[in-house]
Amino acid sequence: MYQRRVSRQVKVGSVPLGGDAPIAVQSMLNTPAEDAEACVAQALRLEKAGCEIIRTAVPTLDCVKTVEALKTNVSIPVVADIHFDYRIALACAEAGVDKIRINPGNIGDDDKVKAVADACRTRNIPIRIGVNSGSLEKHILAKYGAPTPEALAESALYHVSLLEKFDFSDIVISIKSSDVMRTVEAYRVIAAETDYPLHIGVTEAGTKRMGIVKSSAGLGSLLIDGIGDTLRISLTDDPVEEVKAAWDLLKALGLRKKGVTFVSCPTCGRTKIDLIAIASEVERRLADCDKDITVAVMGCVVNGPGEAREADIGLAGGDGCGVIFRKGEVLRKVPEDQLCDALIDYIERM
Repeated sequence: MYQRRVSRQVKVGSVPLGGDAPIAVQSMLNTPAEDAEACVAQALRLEKAGCEIIRTAVPTLDCVKTVEALKTNVSIPVVADIHFDYRIALACAEAGVDKIRINPGNIGDDDKVKAVADACRTRNIPIRIGVNSGSLEKHILAKYGAPTPEALAESALYHVSLLEKFDFSDIVISIKSSDVMRTVEAYRVIAAETDYPLHIGVTEAGTKRMGIVKSSAGLGSLLIDGIGDTLRISLTDDPVEEVKAAWDLLKALGLRKKGVTFVSCPTCGRTKIDLIAIASEVERRLADCDKDITVAVMGCVVNGPGEAREADIGLAGGDGCGVIFRKGEVLRKVPEDQLCDALIDYIERM
């Protein structure tokens, strides 16, 4: 039985993370950080695709102007991804960023950590601590001998302690690896040791095909365990594909609803219509449909109104023809070349 991990809640702009809040979908811009216009254009595409939190790299003080442009033009919360230079974090806080991703142990002495913590506390800006298997501290790596799940968890808690020392607790944690099993186990370890909300992901997961496979295996396992308050599916691809994949994963697990849930059979020797082409066309034409419905595209009467009885609307193939059905009830018989149009017509009238 599904049971969500109990975590404290923080707010990233208008989006709550943790507690009983929905698991939020996020992505990261891959346009040049100094090109504010390109970053805004991509961010707007991501927002339209359903991205709920957007992250941008801020490698220099000059790039803070991109944060300002995003805050002016984009409705969803903006996260500044910062490494090493605490001054960039202070500037981003001043610019009104909604969250900062920084590792306190990498920005210098206590005075610098305190300055960032104070600036974020004053403005109610949470900080995400992001630990990867390639970024472990030397003393932790020496202790464990490798980036083990326990080492990743200890590194994250070390960075947490640096913020807690200055009475800062608006914290989100991520501990990622490109190894799926190590990632899953690391999150299980940290989930048992703290109640801070968790940003889950498999880092450097790969190009679209393998990246989605690895992310689905790892993040699906964690989400089924009730672990995860926000997620990013990292792909070497257009970030819009990350958002689509994240929503597909959450819908597949029944954890979020957004638009059409698509059901189709894999075809077999009973199939007498070109179901693969029909299913692809239906999915393409429903890509922007925001109706909360389940649509089935089935190959024959065996897998049609019977097995797909719970679908809100669907089609099932026959010999050169097919039927449109709703909740298992056949509505009409349609020639094969009109099946897609007929199904879409019914959906538009629902």
